Amino acid sequence: MALEIGKAAPAFEGKDQNGNLIKLSDFKGKKVVLYFYPKDNTPGCTAQACNLRDNYEVLMEKGYEVIGVSTDSETSHQKFISKHELPFPLIADEDKAVHEMYGTWGEKKNYGRTYMGTIRTTFIIDEEGKLEEIIEKVKTKEHTAQIIQ
Repeated sequence: MALEIGKAAPAFEGKDQNGNLIKLSDFKGKKVVLYFYPKDNTPGCTAQACNLRDNYEVLMEKGYEVIGVSTDSETSHQKFISKHELPFPLIADEDKAVHEMYGTWGEKKNYGRTYMGTIRTTFIIDEEGKLEEIIEKVKTKEHTAQIIQ
């Protein structure tokens, strides 16, 4: 199922770095930046997370809640958050359930090798739970600018 702008975002739920359940329905009335990234502590993913961290106050002022999602474990997320002082939760989607809902798990190619992995994508979800924007060409070092353009 292809996700469409203006349609309801899939009603995900997943555990964050501390084992707390996070559900889309918890954010009704708020805008959500739901970003999917491949792996904790890799260069691009760190640049993206730190860009969101450095601009977190601006995002909050504009009414956005930020949630990251990767297939890393809660423990990995705890270390990533601690190391980079990230102020937002990261969902440990080890079973790829949230990835599957959003179509962000798929075939990738890198250096001539084909494999399955996270397709870096950000979904902007409005206050009513509808998809407002889908950012497929994420600029990791300028991601906030893409969100609040």
